[in-house]
Amino acid sequence: MGDAPRMPDAAGDATVADAPGGNWVDRYAPRMARPFLRLSRADRPIGTWLLYIPCLWGVALAANDGAGFRRWDIWLLLSCAAGAFLMRGAGCTWNDITDRRIDAQVARTRSRPLPSGQATVRQALIWMALQALAAALILISYNRVAIGLGILSLLPVAIYPFAKRFTWWPQVFLGIAFNWGALLAWAAHAGAVTGGAVMLYVAGIAWTLFYDTIYAHQDIEDDALIGVRSTARLFGEKSGSWLAFFAAATLLFFAAAVTSAIPVSRGHWPVLVALLGVWAMGMHLVRQLRRLDLNDPASCQRVFWSNRDAGLLPVPFLAIAALL
Repeated sequence: MGDAPRMPDAAGDATVADAPGGNWVDRYAPRMARPFLRLSRADRPIGTWLLYIPCLWGVALAANDGAGFRRWDIWLLLSCAAGAFLMRGAGCTWNDITDRRIDAQVARTRSRPLPSGQATVRQALIWMALQALAAALILISYNRVAIGLGILSLLPVAIYPFAKRFTWWPQVFLGIAFNWGALLAWAAHAGAVTGGAVMLYVAGIAWTLFYDTIYAHQDIEDDALIGVRSTARLFGEKSGSWLAFFAAATLLFFAAAVTSAIPVSRGHWPVLVALLGVWAMGMHLVRQLRRLDLNDPASCQRVFWSNRDAGLLPVPFLAIAALL
């Protein structure tokens, strides 16, 4: 099934069908490193953004507790970015190891490093371990609550690749894993997980259900042929209504997190500014739905990628609210 590697030059010269054309890995990375960077999805940074954005939410909203930002938060924001890159890379490598036979049967994914023979399973396992170890070195700089959450996060990361085999809702497991940073970053800032953090986490899970259902529509025909389950297949022609529901749930839980996290003693302005960020995100999600054509894989990909911007929109509003 393509576990034998190609010669280094061939592996370096190969490309991956679902990566953006002319990406930095294909253009600038050393040939020997390209298969491993592709395993980490370094050639498409959208996943790192989607993993990092809940961390930004967590730090910025936790800072609205009245104490504001601390110098420690500079390290927290930088280290979360590095951790998101590393853990997204380790998670994607694990996903490719477990899915290598499925990926070989899907047009969009059969050119990935393992099914195409650019790397072996043994090499991928070593690469995954190295990334996880580097992320662990960052994690131990946090407080005990955050460290515990970081260790616990390995469970949904390990389970997610198998979810499509036993449930029609694998996107829920992705949401649980991808938004863990909201809890972890909140705890790293505040030393505890509050109700506001939990509601922010739930908002992130609903958002993941929104964008990953869109993503799954790219492979809906191949998934049906090989028996892979997804919310895209489950919802079918009703996907548009479900996407609207997930968008609404995202905004409702995000707004609830804001009102829960900001003390009444701080007055109305911080709450109003923070909620303005939630509104801006909501307008972006509405725009996505208007542009989306679920029958066009290219449209699904473009709208999926645009969720980086949607997720970033609340961040400056939350930060400004914390400074008021």
